[in-house]
Amino acid sequence: MNSTIKEFYKDKTLFLTGGSGFLGRVVIEKVLRATEASRIYVLIRSKRGKSPQDRIDEWKTDLLFGVLLKTQPNALERIVPISGDCEEPDLGISADDRELLKNEVQVVIHCAATVNFAEPLHKAVDVNTRATQLMLNLAKEMSRLVGFVHVSTSFSNCVIPHILEQYYPDNLIAGADKVLPIRKVCGDVLLDKMASTLMGKFPNTYTYTKALAEQVIQTESGELPVCIFRPGSIVATYKEPMSGWIDNIYGPLAMVYGTAIGVLRIAPVNMRAPNAIVPVDYCANCILACAMQTANESAEKRRRSLPPTIYNYVAHKSNPISNGTFHDILAKYQHTVPLEQALWYPFLHTTSFLWLFKLIAIFYHTLPGYAIDLVLRLQGQKPRLIKLYTKIHKTMNALAHFSTGYWTHETINTDRLWQSLSAADKEHFEFDMRKLDWDDYFRRAMVGMRVYLGKEDPSEEGIQRAAKHLKRLKRRHRVLQLVLCICGIIITKWFVGLFL
Repeated sequence: MNSTIKEFYKDKTLFLTGGSGFLGRVVIEKVLRATEASRIYVLIRSKRGKSPQDRIDEWKTDLLFGVLLKTQPNALERIVPISGDCEEPDLGISADDRELLKNEVQVVIHCAATVNFAEPLHKAVDVNTRATQLMLNLAKEMSRLVGFVHVSTSFSNCVIPHILEQYYPDNLIAGADKVLPIRKVCGDVLLDKMASTLMGKFPNTYTYTKALAEQVIQTESGELPVCIFRPGSIVATYKEPMSGWIDNIYGPLAMVYGTAIGVLRIAPVNMRAPNAIVPVDYCANCILACAMQTANESAEKRRRSLPPTIYNYVAHKSNPISNGTFHDILAKYQHTVPLEQALWYPFLHTTSFLWLFKLIAIFYHTLPGYAIDLVLRLQGQKPRLIKLYTKIHKTMNALAHFSTGYWTHETINTDRLWQSLSAADKEHFEFDMRKLDWDDYFRRAMVGMRVYLGKEDPSEEGIQRAAKHLKRLKRRHRVLQLVLCICGIIITKWFVGLFL
């Protein structure tokens, strides 16, 4: 049986934003490797003196594209950069390029976003909300368009505990119809000062502006063939193009990596809460299936005046993973797949109370950091631990709302999409979270983290060196525990003696 997804993308022209990001590059690699799409236009800006084409040329040495380029050495020639920037009022696209997109593009995948939780509101509105509106306006002029996927987030409606595959405009104190006009007349500083008032219960500018973007899709897409893809926390690949590939330390992976190298020892986490992590390769496959399904359903949805379909994509309720299970599996593999660069024996304690995290962090992080930095200064070296812990604590505080919160999601549309696929589609574009083996996934993810983030030797000899290093750290850890216990006993006896 032929793959209907492959048939759908054959000779198609795509336009993708966010192509230089983590998810965007995986989508591009999959399209190039698994389909016969004729061309992918990628919106990309110049950066650090490098032109859009220079940045794409760098992918020739990117490990992510290694498997592809071995079988298709000229595959990257199917990528055409479109110079632009989602932060610009007109997306920064030239008139000539705009005409090109209008006449040729058939599928749009809008991945671009700023995922910085602490982003100033003006920038988050520009990139996450206004750019979505501008992309819709451009899409309305695309004469050959058959499908448009807007990549949102499963946390776009995190002000409620159970999230259905529907729109939630009532959660917005100030909706897109108010915020976007305000943005046109307000300066950056003034809009940022209004953030707390406009955001209401939303915990940060990221989730708020992604919710605004969904409202833009709901109210302004008209008869466009559009859908919304809402993934959870996107983490390392499971299988494609190689297992465990990761190139950033964001979200849950920041916690995992910090623990593995021995610097993160306490974190704010609700161990009973569901974890919403999803492998990035599964996300890419689901996005490609969503675009095809949107194209297939567009005529019926126009006839019935139905809103764009939403696809929630998180761990399935029949195969859930809690933060506690996440912690336990990772603890196991941190010892079987150790890091040679670890600074201390890895362990992680958790609490669901932010105030308690901050208190314990003084003893687990701050005081040891000052002690180590003092030693480094005495040795004539540059202190680094306190600066590192400042960044870690800032990250933990930003993540705390999500790591200590409790959300569940409905995935009816995503389940229906998976069931509608042929056997060939399910083989070549796998994204079934019901059958994902979490233990196997985390084993691969830890190996990948060691290789792709830690840049450590993947050979058996390298792993054995790291294992020996871990044993030395464990002995030092036990000695320190013994010393602290003895000191505690002595101090306790001293205090007792003062009152006798």
